[in-house]
Amino acid sequence: QFQGGVWSLSTVLCDALMTMDVMLCTASIFNLCAISVDRFIAVSVPLNYNRRQIDLRQRILIGTTWLSAFAVASPVIFGLNDVPRRDPTLCQLEDDNYIVYSSICSFFIPCPVMLVLYCAMFQGLRRWEEARKAKLRGSIYGVNRKLYHPPTSIEREQSGLEPGQCSPYAGSAHPRDYVMHNGIQTVSYPHLKYPHPGHSRKRAKINGREQKAMRVLPVVVGAFLFCWTPFFVVHITRALCKSCSIPTQVTSTVTWLGYVNSALNPIIYTVFNAEFRNFFRKVLHLF
Repeated sequence: QFQGGVWSLSTVLCDALMTMDVMLCTASIFNLCAISVDRFIAVSVPLNYNRRQIDLRQRILIGTTWLSAFAVASPVIFGLNDVPRRDPTLCQLEDDNYIVYSSICSFFIPCPVMLVLYCAMFQGLRRWEEARKAKLRGSIYGVNRKLYHPPTSIEREQSGLEPGQCSPYAGSAHPRDYVMHNGIQTVSYPHLKYPHPGHSRKRAKINGREQKAMRVLPVVVGAFLFCWTPFFVVHITRALCKSCSIPTQVTSTVTWLGYVNSALNPIIYTVFNAEFRNFFRKVLHLF
C-alpha cells in the first residue's frame, strides 16, 4: 500500500502488482485486436466463416490473447524489476528498455494493425454491398428478359395464342424441352438458372449482422485510443527522455484516464447494441 506516496510493502508484491497491471492493459489491447481480426475474416470471406465453430474460435482467441499478454508482462515478475540500488519506497517499472519494449508490444504495434483492419473492413463492406445490389439487379433483369421475350409466329401457332398476345415462355433463342404429362404439353428451359433463395438470405443475414457489429466496434476502439494514447505517450517519453520534466499530476491523470476506459465499454455496448441492452435489462430484472 501507499502511505503519503511511499510504498510500504515488499518489493515482491510491487513486482506482482506491476506484472498484473502490464498484463491486464496488454490483454485488453490484444483482445480488441483479436476482435478486429475476427471481424475482418467475417467480412472478407463471409461464406467460409464457419459460425458453428464460433465457441472454439473464441476460446482460441481468448487463450492466445492472455498467453501473449502474460509473455509481455512476465519479465517483471521473473526479476527484471529487481535492479541494483533499487528504492524500496517506490513501486514502479525500473528498466527503461523494458518500458519501451512493453509499450511497443502492447500499444504502438497492435493499434495501427487494428486501424488498418477496420479501414479494410469498411471498404470490404461497401464493395460487398455494391456487388450484391449489382448482382441482384442483373439477375432480375436477365430473368425478366428471358421469360417475357415476345413470342415468334411458330410458337404462337403451337400455343394457340393470337398475334397480339404474348407468352412469358416464348421467344427465347435458347433450346427448350417439350414434355407430355397426362396429355398436357409442357415446356421447360434447362438453361435458365435462378439464384438460390437460401444463399441470398444467408448473404443478406451476414451482411446485416456485420453492419451492426461495425457500428459498435469503431466507437469502442475510438474510446480506447482516446483513453490510452496519452498514457503510453507519457509513459514512453519518461523512459526515453530523462531530462524531460513531467508533472506528477499529468502522470496520475493519464493513468486514471486509461483505467476509466474499462468503465466506458459497458456503457458503449448498452447504448449502441440492442442485444446487449436487452440482455442487460433481463439481468437487472432478475435482481
